[in-house]
Amino acid sequence: MISTFKNLIDQSPTANHVVANAASILSEHGFIAYQPSIDSTPHGERGFVVRNGTIIAWRNIAEINRQGVRIIGAHTDSPGLHIKPRPDMTVLNWQQLHVEVYGGPLLNSWLDRDLGIAGHVVRRDGTTQLFATDHSVARIPQLAIHLDREINDKGLTLNRHQHLTPVWSLDQPSTSFDSWIAEFTQCERGEIVNWSAQLFDTQRGEIIGKNNEFFASSRIDNQISCWAALDALVSVDGNDPMVVALFDHEEVGSESAVGAAGPMLEHVLESLSLHTDGSRSNYLSLLQHSHCLSVDNAHAVHPNYVDRHELNNAPLINHGVVVKHNANQRYATSASSLLPVESAAADAKISLQTFSSRNNIACGSTIGPIAATRLGIDTCDIGVPQLSMHSVREMCGTKDPLDLVALMRSYMKRS
Repeated sequence: MISTFKNLIDQSPTANHVVANAASILSEHGFIAYQPSIDSTPHGERGFVVRNGTIIAWRNIAEINRQGVRIIGAHTDSPGLHIKPRPDMTVLNWQQLHVEVYGGPLLNSWLDRDLGIAGHVVRRDGTTQLFATDHSVARIPQLAIHLDREINDKGLTLNRHQHLTPVWSLDQPSTSFDSWIAEFTQCERGEIVNWSAQLFDTQRGEIIGKNNEFFASSRIDNQISCWAALDALVSVDGNDPMVVALFDHEEVGSESAVGAAGPMLEHVLESLSLHTDGSRSNYLSLLQHSHCLSVDNAHAVHPNYVDRHELNNAPLINHGVVVKHNANQRYATSASSLLPVESAAADAKISLQTFSSRNNIACGSTIGPIAATRLGIDTCDIGVPQLSMHSVREMCGTKDPLDLVALMRSYMKRS
């Protein structure tokens, strides 16, 4: 099963690629794409809606107003380096690309990596086309130690603007990035209205460890949650209402038209409610009977930095799914919202771990508190424990993702 996820993550270098691959999986399982500009009502039994890097899918909505709905939320984006609109620059004979830091990546991890370029173009007719290089085309070379003798003692200091500019060509005369995209996508340059592009690590995911107990790859955070959520949606038998919402822009705060802080999920849920002859009061009632899992990865104990963890609430690799707690509402878990998760874990016969950060280390956050605030739905934050979060190359266990799948399947069954 991990090999299935490995293949999927290798094919998903951007949030839009994640969504395209998710839509393909859903279509193979009989889900029908809903286009609000064309369709007057959502497709009832199995449907999904796509907007840029966000996809929301549903099943079995006939009883949504009476039963409420189980929702699994995750995010499609990852921290990284995005290419600026006018990226071309020349320094001596080097052709380089201006980039913008997206989210909070571990910047040093991007140095001396073989990088590809992926994204999408928007044509004048409004259609989009995904693209990704099948080989490395760029690199951010680190300064040789001979020119920075104290780096190993004093540490690496990176200027975000000066030191993260990749090299990608020695062309003379230089070829503009716009021209390269048009040629690579086989589009007429005048046909392209705009494009979005970012760098990605071309090294593929690998199962590693003496006993194959680890998985290493880019974008484990949070594509592993997207994969498990889709698996639960398409594989669970039963007639209970289910929704999966995979959002873009979580890594930059979720405040966008397609982020968790935007209205997209709210609009979809209300449309589904009205589609089943509901009213506004029915919709508000279904929210009170619903529950949401916010699924995003957690910090496993790092053996070289044990002092950074609160060891009573510090998860271990391959010891089970993590429930994340924070009294200051950085996570949405509460004593009552945990109940459906505890029940699902017991039925699936899997272990749960807990995460709570040290008081002297700031806690991250997820879409959980945002969804709970926006919709008023009881929400619980869970995830797979991992190391090297926000690195270009992350790692987790090979057992925990399987436990996450089992938990999500049990959760959707409402057993």
